[in-house]
Amino acid sequence: MRNFADRTTARAARWAAVALLTAAVALTGAGAAHADDSGETEATEAGTAFRTATVIDQGKPATASASTGDYLYWVFPAGAGQRVTAEATVTLPGSDTRTGPVTWRLDVYDGLRRHQSCASGRPNATAEETDAELTLKCAPRAVRSWADPWSDTPLPGAYYLRLSVAELPERDLGLPVSVSVEVTAEDANGSVAVGGDLADPLLPVGAAGTVSAEADDIVREEERDGGWGDAAYLAVLPEPEDGWNGGWWNDRWLWTAGGGLLGALAALGGYRLTRPGRGA
Repeated sequence: MRNFADRTTARAARWAAVALLTAAVALTGAGAAHADDSGETEATEAGTAFRTATVIDQGKPATASASTGDYLYWVFPAGAGQRVTAEATVTLPGSDTRTGPVTWRLDVYDGLRRHQSCASGRPNATAEETDAELTLKCAPRAVRSWADPWSDTPLPGAYYLRLSVAELPERDLGLPVSVSVEVTAEDANGSVAVGGDLADPLLPVGAAGTVSAEADDIVREEERDGGWGDAAYLAVLPEPEDGWNGGWWNDRWLWTAGGGLLGALAALGGYRLTRPGRGA
């Protein structure tokens, strides 16, 4: 009888281990984010202010031609639980037309136009007179689904990229450059889960993008009435794959399930070690 109980306990432990591994594979697959790596260029220009920022999507490179000294703006979406990385490459004019080193800067702002510091990356880069290009990168803190009103925590919604010259010889102002930018995102998992959701994403008012027919009708009606009222142009941003507030899955589910299973196995093992013998 004891051998039968031992075999039953061992069999239950094996099945529990198999169930844990199966759940891990399934949950990991459910939570994986698939970026669009088609390489298709979505935008070939940049805005020159927050209100005229060009809309781009995650994983889609954008290009623009500009003059040295211009401020270049793009706006992209980011949802809760995402850790975004913005990268910009500036192709500089020939060294025979430049008179000295030039420093470029890449800044990230949220939908409220609050500057977001870079948790990693190199947002400033200097090119010497002989360099053909330079690369800048900025990865702000992970986007959270909720924060206190006084906090500057990154929240779901629109994010701006601003590429600009920080320092250069005055004679080099106006020289032509070409730039390319791309924003990628990865899942930050349960480390940024805070147990709350933002009612609405922080979308900019008066930004670039396709104006919906409804908004356009409201604006035209307000113009006819001699005022704007509450009408405003809203940026049309592609919503992240898992929504603005993120998907239902994160690795906390896996750790919780694993902890519960290990606790059950520990209880079975403890019972097996401490139970009295049948003949006692």
